[in-house]
Amino acid sequence: MLLLHLARKSLTNRLLTTSLTALSIAFSVALLVGVENVRTGMRESFSNTVSGTDLVVGSRGGTIQLMLYAVFGMGSPVANISHDTWKEWDEHPAVSWTIPYALGDSHRGFRVIGTNDSFYEHYKYRGGQPIAFAEGRAAQSVFDVVLGAQVAERLGYVLGDRISVTHGMSAVGFMNHDEMPFEVVGVLEKTFTPVDRAIYVTLEGVTAIHMGWESGGPPMPGDEISAADVLAMEEVPVSQITSFFLGAESRAYTLQLQRDISTSEDEPLTAVIPGVALSEMWRGIGYAEDGLLVISGFVVLVGLLGMLVSIYTSLDARRREMAILRALGAGPRRIVSLLVLEAGTLSIIGALLGVAFVYVGLAALQPWLEGQFGLQVPIQALDGMQLMYIGTVIALGFVAGLVPALKAYRTALHDGLSVRI
Repeated sequence: MLLLHLARKSLTNRLLTTSLTALSIAFSVALLVGVENVRTGMRESFSNTVSGTDLVVGSRGGTIQLMLYAVFGMGSPVANISHDTWKEWDEHPAVSWTIPYALGDSHRGFRVIGTNDSFYEHYKYRGGQPIAFAEGRAAQSVFDVVLGAQVAERLGYVLGDRISVTHGMSAVGFMNHDEMPFEVVGVLEKTFTPVDRAIYVTLEGVTAIHMGWESGGPPMPGDEISAADVLAMEEVPVSQITSFFLGAESRAYTLQLQRDISTSEDEPLTAVIPGVALSEMWRGIGYAEDGLLVISGFVVLVGLLGMLVSIYTSLDARRREMAILRALGAGPRRIVSLLVLEAGTLSIIGALLGVAFVYVGLAALQPWLEGQFGLQVPIQALDGMQLMYIGTVIALGFVAGLVPALKAYRTALHDGLSVRI
C-alpha cells in the first residue's frame, strides 16, 4: 500500500508529463482495439454480402471465380447455362426458389444484370434483409430497368429517364444497343453491397437487345430488329443465363443438391455454398487486415517507448527524490518496485482510457460508418483476443519500467545528494 501511495503521489506531482504519457498509450491501445473491431465488422459485412442463399450455381469452373462474377460483379463467366437446365433445377422438388442472373453487358462501367421477379422477392443480404425500393417498382416489361442506389446517385438518373446498354463491360461504349433503350422504373435502397453498383433488367430484355448479335457483333444493315419489333412479339425466347442463386426447401437438402448439381451429366455446372466460399475468399484477402494489426502493434510499441523515455529522462530530475527515499530506509529493491509500479500504473490508466475512447468513438461514429460505407462495427464486450492485446500492453508497460528502475538501482546514495554543476 505504501508503494502504491508513493507511486500515486509521484505521478500526480508530474501531472502534465503523466497525462501526456498516459494519453499516448491510450491512443495506441484505442488504435489496436479499434482495428480489431473494424476487422470484425469488415469480416461480417463481407460474409453477409449475400444471405439466405443456400447455393450459387454457375458453369463448371473455380468456386472463387463463380463468386466473383455472380455475387461481386467482377470478372467474367467461363460459359453460360442453358435456360432449360436452369428451369429443370428451378422445378426440382427440393428447391424452393431460384434467382437467375444473365450477365455480359454494362452501362457506363456498371454491370447490367438480367433477372426476374424472384430477385426482388428472395435476394437477401446482411442477416436476411430483403431488397427494398427507394422509389419506383420492379422491372416487369421487356425494356424496364431498375438502378442500384450507387448507379442512380453517381449518374443522376431519375424515374422515366432512358438509357442505352453497352455490349460488353466497358466504361466507354463502342457498341451500344441504342436501338433498344430502357426506361428507368425503379431505384433500389442502399444495401452497401455489390447490388448498389448494378443495373437490373428482365431476362427478356437481355435477350431482346442481343437479337441479331449472334455473331458477336451488330447486325448487318437491313437486318436490325427494332424495339417495336420486340414489343410486337408474343414472347421473347430466353435461351441462356449466366448463373443462378438457389434456396432449398430445407437446409438438410443443401449438400445433396450441391452434389447432384456438380455431378450432373446433362450440363457441366458448379454449385458452391456461399458462406464457405466467402470464408475461403476472406482468407485469401485477409493479408490487408493483418497488415493493419501489425501497424497498430508498432504504434503501441512507440507509445510504450515514449513512456520508457519519459520515466528514464525524469530520473535525472528525481535524483534528490530517490536519494531522500534511500536515506529514509528504502532499499534499492524498493526503488525498483516503485518505478516499475509507476510504469505499470501508467500502462493500466492508458489501456483503460484507450478502451473508453474506442467505445465512445464507436457510439459516435457507428451511424456514420454504416451510412457512408455500409460497415457495421458492433459495440460489444471485449473478446478474448482484445483482452489478450490489452493484457500484453499492460505487461509490457511493467517490463518497460524495469529499464529506468535498473538505472536507479545502480545509482549510489551520495549521487543524489551531491550538487551537479
